[in-house]
Amino acid sequence: MSDGTPGTIGCVLPDLVMGQTLPRRDVHRLYGGQRQGGIATPDGLNAVLFFTDPAKGHRHGYYDGLAADGRFHYVGEGQRGDQKLERGNRAILNHRANGKTLEGFLTKGTASTYLGEFELEGHYFTDAHETGEPNTLRQVVVFKLRPLGDLPVALPALPITPAPQPRTDVVPVEEHNTERAFVTPDREPYELERRESALVQSYRQYLECEGYEVGRLRIVPPGESRPLYSDLWDQSNEDLVEAKSTVTRDQIRQAVGQLLDYGRFVPGASRTILVPSRPRQDLLAYVQAAGIGVVFPDKDGWVSIAP
Repeated sequence: MSDGTPGTIGCVLPDLVMGQTLPRRDVHRLYGGQRQGGIATPDGLNAVLFFTDPAKGHRHGYYDGLAADGRFHYVGEGQRGDQKLERGNRAILNHRANGKTLEGFLTKGTASTYLGEFELEGHYFTDAHETGEPNTLRQVVVFKLRPLGDLPVALPALPITPAPQPRTDVVPVEEHNTERAFVTPDREPYELERRESALVQSYRQYLECEGYEVGRLRIVPPGESRPLYSDLWDQSNEDLVEAKSTVTRDQIRQAVGQLLDYGRFVPGASRTILVPSRPRQDLLAYVQAAGIGVVFPDKDGWVSIAP
């Protein structure tokens, strides 16, 4: 086990110095382990190796990074379906019980920089999209790792550190302030999303012309690392607004669920669904039964139906 001092050579990974960069294939040539994926468990070596590529991961909605307390949050392995605590993930989870050290590498392209030894402090779950499928969300495991020495290179900061209390902020109504932009930043918006965005901007302009203060709520639930964004927050009237590009039952039901979720963190706020046309009668009855209002445009302006 290394003594945690940068620049020293450890016993578990002989001939490797903290901060040293070498091709990943050479890491496996020296120590073995799986050449694919982010976690390697070499036979005959009392170590688990993990590889992180934050820059590449961020483009796909994965967020490895340093939290404010200096702990490194690392997304586990598994590209399809909800990640499970098995294989490489189990190896990290049980590395101390199995008598193995946890050794980190920062990768960029084919190069890997040795970060030194880490220790698991805990784990939690969050959402991300499947690799190559930005429309499919699944649950991933995030390991909270403590470096046992000073890191030899700078690592990116974690966008959001899970906290025991919820956080709610008002942010501008901009395209980058959306859940889609956070989870799937590499994906272009679809036609329905573009219609929804246009509807939001139109209603926002109307509210601002009427003198109302309008933004968007950014909510981070307790223990979560992914923010929630309302489509609009009419701060003057304390009204949460969720927009949908169609008035189908599926879309209305989604909006109801989202507003109920957001509303938990804004006690006393009213809730409104913004749609492009008047919903049919049964859907209006459903929305009103949930205590939610509806607003939509018509030829004379905007029609608002209270809950």
